Amino acid sequence: MDCRVRLKALSLSLSLSLARTKQGRMTTRTPTHLWLEAKIRDLSTQGIGVYVTHRGEKNDGLVTLKLSDCQGQCKLLTQQRNLDGVMEWVNVYEDEVTEEKRADEYIARAISRDPDLWVVEIEGKEMANPFED
Repeated sequence: MDCRVRLKALSLSLSLSLARTKQGRMTTRTPTHLWLEAKIRDLSTQGIGVYVTHRGEKNDGLVTLKLSDCQGQCKLLTQQRNLDGVMEWVNVYEDEVTEEKRADEYIARAISRDPDLWVVEIEGKEMANPFED
C-alpha cells in the first residue's frame, strides 16, 4: 500500500473517531477494541477470568458487561451516555443482581437489536466493575 494512501486512511479513521459532545467540544474516542483489549490484558495478568463472548463494531460499538459470581448470579451493566454526554455504566435491571439465565436472554435480545454491541463476561465473587475508573 502506498504511503500516501495509508496516511489518508489513517486521517479518515481519526476523523471518524471524533465525536461532538453536548457542549460542542470535539473529543476523540478511543476505538472500542483497543481499550477493551488493554483492559482484558490487564485483568488477565491479575488472574481474573474475562471473556469476550460477542465482538461488536471495532471502533464505536458499545459494551455490555456480565459480572458473574460463578454461582448462577450476575450483574448486567451496559454503557449509556448521561445527560452531559459522558459515557457511564448503568444496571440493566432494577435488581442489581439477577440470575444468569435472565441475563443471557437479555444479551441475546440486545445483540439481535444491535449487532455492533460487545459483550464481556467477567468472573469474580464480588461482581465489581473493573472498567469503572
